[in-house]
Amino acid sequence: MKKFLIYIFLLPIGSFAQDDLIDEISSTDSITIVESAFKSLKIVNLESTKLAANGDFYFIVAHRFGFITNGFDDFFGLDNANTQLKFLYGVNEWLTVHASRSGFQETYDLAVKYRLAAQQKEGFPVTIVGFNSLAINTELKEKDFPKLTFENRLSYVTQVLISRKFNEKLSLEIAPTYFHENTLRDLLDENNQVILPNPQDNSQFALGFGGRYKLTNRWSINMDYVAHLNRTKQSIYRNPLSIGFDLETGGHVFQMHFTNSNAMHEAGYLGQTTGDWGKGEIGFGFNLVRVF
Repeated sequence: MKKFLIYIFLLPIGSFAQDDLIDEISSTDSITIVESAFKSLKIVNLESTKLAANGDFYFIVAHRFGFITNGFDDFFGLDNANTQLKFLYGVNEWLTVHASRSGFQETYDLAVKYRLAAQQKEGFPVTIVGFNSLAINTELKEKDFPKLTFENRLSYVTQVLISRKFNEKLSLEIAPTYFHENTLRDLLDENNQVILPNPQDNSQFALGFGGRYKLTNRWSINMDYVAHLNRTKQSIYRNPLSIGFDLETGGHVFQMHFTNSNAMHEAGYLGQTTGDWGKGEIGFGFNLVRVF
C-alpha cells in the first residue's frame, strides 16, 4: 500500500510540468505542433503517444483469442476468447484517464496518460508522453491463499512514451518501462509463500518499440515489441510481439492483429506473455475503438 500512495502523490508532478509547457506553447505563435503520429490510442498492445481530445469519451472493446496451434480442436483459438472492456476520457488536451476490466486474471485496471512535450515542425523533434497504470488481480482467492492481502493483488506500470512522426506515412515509438508485480503468481505455494529460490525480482524493466506505416488513407500496418531486460532464465514467460492492421471507419478505429500475448492490460502483457512465435503460439485479436 505504501507503493500505491507514493504512486498517487507523484502524479501531480507531471501536471505542474505540463502547465508550464502549455503556457510556453500558447505564448509562441510560430510553433506548429505535429499531429497524428498514431491514429489509435494503442499501437497494438503498447500505448501510443495519442491522447483523447478534450471532452472525448471512448468505449473500447478488445478481444484476444487462443493460439492457433490446436487447429480445428478449438477452431484455431476462436473458441477461447479473452475480453477487455475499457472506458476512457480526455480530461483536457494533455491528460487522458481510463478504467478497464479484463477477463485475464479478472483484472481491473486504472491508468493516466499525460503529454509532457509535443513534436514541433520546426523545433522539438519528438513527442513525450507519460503513462502510469495500476492493475488489481481479483482472480486470486483467499480460499487458495489464506494469507492473501489486497496488496498482493496489485501491479504497477510506469512508462515514458517517445514518438516521432517522420513523414505522413511513418511513425516510430520507443518506450522505456518499469513495472512491479507485488505477487509473482507462478512462484507461490498453497500458503501464499514465495517458493525459494525465487530468481525473479518483483521490480522489472523493459524497453518497448513500436511503429505505424500508413498504407492508404484508411489502412495502416502496425507492430510493437517489448524486450524484458531483467527476466530470469527460469521464467516461463516471453517477450510480447504483435503485428496487425488499423482500419479507420468514420467514428471508430478497428485494429486487427496477431500476437503471442493473451493479456491486454500493461502488467499482464509485459510480465506474463507465454506464446512463442517460433512454435506458432500466436492468436488473432482485435481492438474496436469508438469515440463519442
